Amino acid sequence: MVSERAGADASDIESTLQAHSMTIAHSRSLGIAALLLATSAWGGMFLVSKGVLHQVDPFWFTLIRYSFSAVLFVALIAPRGMGPWHKLRAHALPLAVRGTAGFGVFSVMLLTGLAHSVPSHGAIIMATTPMTTQLLRWVLDGVRPSRTTLLTSLLAMAGVVIVSGALSPHGSDGEASTMFGDAVAFAGTLGWVWYTRGAAQFADRLDVIEYSALTVIASWPVLALGAAFATALGAAAIPSADGLILSWHALLYVGLISSAVAVLAFNYGVRALGAITGTAFLNFVPVSASLLSVALGKLPSGNELLGMSMVVGALLIHTVGSRAQAAPLVRAAPSARRPKSGVCGATS
Repeated sequence: MVSERAGADASDIESTLQAHSMTIAHSRSLGIAALLLATSAWGGMFLVSKGVLHQVDPFWFTLIRYSFSAVLFVALIAPRGMGPWHKLRAHALPLAVRGTAGFGVFSVMLLTGLAHSVPSHGAIIMATTPMTTQLLRWVLDGVRPSRTTLLTSLLAMAGVVIVSGALSPHGSDGEASTMFGDAVAFAGTLGWVWYTRGAAQFADRLDVIEYSALTVIASWPVLALGAAFATALGAAAIPSADGLILSWHALLYVGLISSAVAVLAFNYGVRALGAITGTAFLNFVPVSASLLSVALGKLPSGNELLGMSMVVGALLIHTVGSRAQAAPLVRAAPSARRPKSGVCGATS
């Protein structure tokens, strides 16, 4: 009797373990699919945005794209009742500041840089944000990055310089250097890094959807005032009806897919696979942008291929090094296998 009960208990345990393994495998598959969706959407964003800039300037483009994403986020948090709105009221100022940095400063400067550069360059610069985050932590928090991080950051920056054509202003293809546009876009990524740092600071009060949604909603009035102020100063122009008609589909894609769906998909992938693995998928942003450019008939130059290889290689080395450093901590604390994810996979 005892042996039969023991056999039944062992069978139940085995079934439970098998079910748990299947759940983990399913979650990992969905996580990989979500990360590929997000990074592909971001790669496509640069190609789509480049054409829109002929019709809509960066300030109004930013306001329009986040107006679309704000509508989607409101729809996502509406079923939660008044809870998120109470949190918005309690933390309105810091959420607006973070959102303005991540959506306003980042978007305007990235689009301004893109107007003076090419889509593949913007995608490569975006891929450097994980290493920029570590360097910013060193400056602001005194957390010195490892030697690997410093070396890979230098390698990535060198790759960006080569991609921009700064070392050969009149390259073999006869095109001028994009150094100015690339420098503006890179400076804009600091706004996104600042925004992602806020995700960790609000992790105990807001989940991923709430942080994403409430920062968009809180910063939207600031984005509207910024566009109006820039227009009054002559730095921006209200888009014409014809321009909006010509570019509405691209604005809709950037506003809903790249600015909302991709962010949520990336955060799901980071939660399923971990921040280090999620960061590694940022390698696919410049790759997808380059593949789409090739599909549209624009082949990358030798400088672009070399620089992209340096950036992607640097991020891979950085990811492997980060995983090796995290391994002892994971073994010491099993709960660390479920790291808290920030927006776009950034760590605090």
